[in-house]
Parts: sequence; structure tokens; C-alpha cells
Amino acid sequence: MKTTAILFGLVAPQVLAYPGMGRALDQIKSRRDYTLQSRSTELLGDLKTTKDKDLTSSGSTIKSVLEGGSAIADGSTYKPSGDLASDTCKKSTLCVWYNIVQDLKATFTDSNGCTDLARGAIRQGFHDAAAWDKNSAYGGADGSLLLSDEMSRVDNLGLEDIAAQTKDWYNQYKGYGISMADLIQTAAMTATVSCPGGPRIKSFVGRKDDSRAAPTGLLPFQYQNADYLVDLFAAKTFTSNDLVALVGAHTSSKQKFVDTSRTNAPQDTTPNIWDTKFYSETIAGDNKTILIFHSDKSISSYSETQAQFKAFAGSNGKSLWSPAFAQAFFRMSFLGVNNLNNLTEITQVLPLSQ
Repeated sequence: MKTTAILFGLVAPQVLAYPGMGRALDQIKSRRDYTLQSRSTELLGDLKTTKDKDLTSSGSTIKSVLEGGSAIADGSTYKPSGDLASDTCKKSTLCVWYNIVQDLKATFTDSNGCTDLARGAIRQGFHDAAAWDKNSAYGGADGSLLLSDEMSRVDNLGLEDIAAQTKDWYNQYKGYGISMADLIQTAAMTATVSCPGGPRIKSFVGRKDDSRAAPTGLLPFQYQNADYLVDLFAAKTFTSNDLVALVGAHTSSKQKFVDTSRTNAPQDTTPNIWDTKFYSETIAGDNKTILIFHSDKSISSYSETQAQFKAFAGSNGKSLWSPAFAQAFFRMSFLGVNNLNNLTEITQVLPLSQ
């Protein structure tokens, strides 16, 4: 089974350009006046214009988290009264997704912790959603990664196994009215909490699919410097601290294409567990024990990100990182989604944190 890096470790270091880079460079040059705060509170999609009196329960919850509230779910769970074949279950969004998540969880865990397909699912969630910024007319968490030719892009090397598995799941369950966009993001949320120590993040469904290939040049690469990445993510509504939190997903990452002589080298020494060793071990810099991406090392020492990186590496780093990652990943899952007020919460069907 192939293993790959989750976020930045996408291609070999010699690849120095990609389609759309010129557009991205031109755009970020105008963003240096972006105010960096500890956490983004910028609203997304239809919530930017929906009045409070018109908010649904889901819209209210999503808005609260986007504005800085906690994205970590409580321990509430859901158990269906019937199986998926029953008419009652078919008509219940929670029941349908409960059955789907049970399949996902079984694939994402083994006796060692989270599996290679779990790593792939987390990265897949990023790659479908993050091909978007505030200047994009379309793109984001819309399923286009697997509904268009995006998988042929160099950005997405290494996602082949999880893409094939996700398509199998989609073909199995699409008759129940699910979208590919929701399946990709729910798989990413399920994979995160399936890793021992991973947060249980509030989850919603109802995203609309789009088969148009997402804009190019909007995903990060492992050779990029921190200042570029800060601007790239600012255009997606993330602060520099959000970026530091998101890159911590490399705690469960293994790379395949960044250094082909070290295939399956992890980015920290405990890739089956969701912990903060990635931060401390990146700072320590032992590039023989683990494979440290240039982008990660740059973020660890850059003036706007160094302090947050060190905080996550500290003795109480996990208690700081978990809520920060949950909030940033929650935001990521809604990039480009314009019907947030009409989504349905399915958090109750997610596995409990281990």
C-alpha cells in the first residue's frame, strides 16, 4: 500500500513550477497588508450575508466556530434504530452517515493506530478544499478532486489509493443521496479522530458537488518558504497561526515523493499516533531519523510563525494544538461552500476520540 505525505510533501524537490504559479504569485504580492491574528474569525460563503435572525441551527453553529468558537465536539453519539436497508434509515441523514462512517473507521484503524488510508484521507480532504482562495469563482470542498481530472495533476501524486477507495465508497452509497464533497470531508474528519489522540471535530453534510476542475496553483508545495505559505493561506482566510496548526497534520504523515530514496519516511517518529512530536522533532532537526520538509523547517523558524511552532512543541503543546487544529481544519472543510446555512450536522456519528 502506498504511503504519502499529508499536506506539503507532495512532489520531488526538483519540481520548481506548476500551472497557475504566476497567478498565485501575482495575487499574494498584494496581500502583505493582511492582518495576522491568532485565529481567523472571517466568515465564509453564505454566512457572510445571512442575518442572525435567518440562521438555522447548523448555520448558527458553523458561524460560531468560524468566529472563534470551539470546533471540538462533545461525546454525544448516535445509534440507528434499524439497518441501512430499512426505509426509516434511508430517510435519515444521520442513519445513512452512521453506516458510512462505520466503514470508514474500520479502514482507518488497525492495531498500531491510524492506517495509510487514514493518512491519505486527511491529505485528500485538504487537497479538495484548499484549491480555492477568496478570488476564486469556484473550487473548494466540492468533490472536484475525484469528479474531474485533478488527480492527474502533480499536486495530487500519492493520493491514488485513497482516491480509489473513496470512489468505491461513493459508488456504494451514492444511491442514498450523498455528495462526493461530503464523503471526502467526512472521511478526513473520521480519519483524524481515528488516529489515537486525534480530535473529534464538528462535522456537517450537504455540500454540493462540482465536476469542474479546481483552479490551479493554490495548493502548497514542500519546497516553498514560510513567507509564501503565510500569504497563500491568508488568501484562504487563515492566519499564520492557523497555518502552523494545520501543518501539524504531518504528525501522522509518511512521504513517498519528496525524497524517493527514503520512501515511507515519516515526518515524526510516531506516525500512527496524533501527537505533537512533529513540532519538537522538526525544531530538533534530525533529518536522518525523520524526513523534514523544507517548508516545515521554514515555518518553524520564520518570524511570524516561530513562536506558535515552539508553543505547540512545548510541554503543554497538545492542549494548545488540538483546539487550534480542530478550528482550522473545520474552516478548511467549508472553503468554497456557499450553502452553509442549509447543512446538516452529523457530528454524532463520528467515532469518539481515542
